[in-house]
Amino acid sequence: MAFRQNACLSTFPDRLRRLPCTFYDFFTFAAAIYKSKEANQKKTNMEKTDIRLSSLIVPLKKIAQEAGEAILEVYQSATSFEVEEKKDLSPLTVADKKSNAVICDGLETLVVKYPIVSEENKAIPYDIRKDFNRFWLVDPLDGTKEFIKRNGEFTVNIALVEKGRPVLGIVYAPVLDEMYWAVKGEGAFLEKEGRTSKLKAASFQLTDSGLRVVCSRSHLNPDTQAYVDQLNEPDLVPKGSSLKFLILAKGEAHAYPRLGPTMEWDTGAAQIVLEEAGGLVLNNEDMKPLTYNKESLLNPYFLAYGDLQS
Repeated sequence: MAFRQNACLSTFPDRLRRLPCTFYDFFTFAAAIYKSKEANQKKTNMEKTDIRLSSLIVPLKKIAQEAGEAILEVYQSATSFEVEEKKDLSPLTVADKKSNAVICDGLETLVVKYPIVSEENKAIPYDIRKDFNRFWLVDPLDGTKEFIKRNGEFTVNIALVEKGRPVLGIVYAPVLDEMYWAVKGEGAFLEKEGRTSKLKAASFQLTDSGLRVVCSRSHLNPDTQAYVDQLNEPDLVPKGSSLKFLILAKGEAHAYPRLGPTMEWDTGAAQIVLEEAGGLVLNNEDMKPLTYNKESLLNPYFLAYGDLQS
């Protein structure tokens, strides 16, 4: 039996019911299967959204390590680096691009799929980004200047941001072969030479004498110097990249004033590691935790502390 093309849609179900029973039953059965699959897919998506974040740590560590190996191939095989200049005048190396490709490809293989905001593919319009509930925040090579100087103080940073706050972070230092990670509410850890240790920031008060203050090898400026001058006989600890946060997380320093420009991907992964070790990363303007996925991906000036006591 054939349908006329101009058959009234409102009477279509009645026409179906007048078809031979076997055809109508098939149509009904097919519709039921479709609805069942759709319901199961929605359930699967919900389960993936609610996945235990700590279950992602093992594959993420593998991704970070593979990205580090890609960086080291360039770092160890060249006496000088092919360097381009980004729009913000910071250097971009071949290692940046290779690491970024490894990370983005690796994240796509995970059981959960979230958007990726990376230093090397950051041009996602805010009108789209503002609706992200969760997204990966990636710096494939943090500390490019340290990389070029060949001092080994550079890292691979991968963070998961949820509702403006980092909830998971992986930081890998390839030359040092140090792997740091944290999940919100589950502590912060360091893996080195096959051993895993839990991180705990040092307790202190700002009035204490001899505080160890981490400063950048590349970005010490008058504002930072003015902050340091307020402290009681501080001991300056130069360090590059996100390792500045991690020395606080290990309890080997107390404060890191960053009164200069940084981007969200510079800080997200290391922030959650420091916070889970008992530390703080505060917006210098309102003394509230640093937040993410702003219209501008430029961070405000901030102060990072170990376990600061009032």
